[in-house]
Amino acid sequence: MALSLLPEPLAKALAAYPDAEELRLRRGRPPGVVIAGREQPVNTSNVSRETLLHILEKATGASIHAAAPAICSGYISYRGLRIGICGEAVYSGGTMNGLRSFSSLAIRIPCGCTSDCMTLIEKLLYPAATSILIAAPPGVGKTSLLRELIRTAARSMRVAVIDERNELSACYAGEAQFDLGQGSDVLVGVPKGRAAMMLLRGMNPQIVAMDEITVEEDLRAVEQIVGCGVLLFATAHGKDREDMLRRPLYRKLLTGGVFRELVTIRCLGGKRIYDRVSLDG
Repeated sequence: MALSLLPEPLAKALAAYPDAEELRLRRGRPPGVVIAGREQPVNTSNVSRETLLHILEKATGASIHAAAPAICSGYISYRGLRIGICGEAVYSGGTMNGLRSFSSLAIRIPCGCTSDCMTLIEKLLYPAATSILIAAPPGVGKTSLLRELIRTAARSMRVAVIDERNELSACYAGEAQFDLGQGSDVLVGVPKGRAAMMLLRGMNPQIVAMDEITVEEDLRAVEQIVGCGVLLFATAHGKDREDMLRRPLYRKLLTGGVFRELVTIRCLGGKRIYDRVSLDG
C-alpha cells in the first residue's frame, strides 16, 4: 500500500526493504527507511518536490486542498497508513489553514503482532477482560497491539471503536481495511468525547476502544465510558509507569482507578518487549 503511493523508480528502490516500519522522504535528500527503530539511507536519487506532491495527490484523491484541515494537524491517513507532513504554514486571518512548499513526508507502516504479542493478549483477556492502557513512545507499536487486542476481544464481546483518525480500522467506503473482529462497531472521524456518548447510547458496547489519549478532553470521554460500567482499551504516549506518573494528565489515568492493567512496549535489539504492570491498589 505504501509503495503504491510512490513514483515507480522510488517504489522499486524501496521494495528492497520489506521490513521497513517507516519511509522517510525529505526534499533534496536521499530517501530513508526505518527498520527496528533505526533509520538508514537508501541508495537512490534524491527526493524531489514533484515526488512529494505525487504522493500527496494520490493519498488525498487528487485533492490536497480539501485535505487541508487534516494536514493542519501534521498528518493525513490513507487506508491504514499515517503520513506525517512538514512544510510552510499558510495563515488566513491569523488562523493556520494549511501547509505549502512541502519539505518532508514520513509514511508509517503498521506492523503485525508477534507470537509474544499474541501470548500477552491471551493473558490479558482470559479468563476475564479488564480495562487496559497501552503505553509506548511514538512508532513502537501501540496501535498495532491495540488493534489486535480489539480483534481478539471482539470474537466474543461487543467492542465499540472510537477511530478518530481512521488508523485503527482504515475504513474506506464504509468497509474496514483492518480486521477488527466480528463483534466490533467502528465510529470514524468523531472526537472522542462526542463519540463516546454516541456509542454508549446507540451501540450498547461491553468494551470501548480508543487510540492515543493526549488531552484533557480525552479524559472526559474516559470518565463517561467508565461511569457507564463499560471496559476501556486505550493507548497513550509514555516510556514506562514512572515516566507517565511525572505528567499530570497520565497520572490521573494511572491513579484514578480507571485501568486495571498497564502494558508498556520497548525495543531491544530490534525486538519489541512487552511489560505488563498491574494497577490494582
